[in-house]
Amino acid sequence: MANIYDHAYDLEKAIRNSEEFNGLKDAYEAVMNDEAAKKMFEDFRQTQITLQQKQMQGEEISEEEVEQARQVVELVQQHPQISKLMEEEQRLNTVINDISKIITKPLEDLYGNPEEPQQ
Repeated sequence: MANIYDHAYDLEKAIRNSEEFNGLKDAYEAVMNDEAAKKMFEDFRQTQITLQQKQMQGEEISEEEVEQARQVVELVQQHPQISKLMEEEQRLNTVINDISKIITKPLEDLYGNPEEPQQ
């Protein structure tokens, strides 16, 4: 019988070879090869990271920071290459979320789904 970790590595390889991952990789490379898009994307990522760190540390996020983040998001969504990258990332995230549901099913079956009423 195969080791459970062997199956996990097989899954990792399958994800790397998937259409979704390769679409994301191509979109990422397109952004990284365009200096303006790359700078815009890096600014967007830095804004995300900064806000997440503040939130994790329990710090207040000011209205000004929220507005600045909103403007950065609007700007990157208007850039066709970055917009494509975000779409491809969402596609891969959907696959990963679906896989997560599948692999956590044994726990759900064991403990039950708290969202469903017990009979």
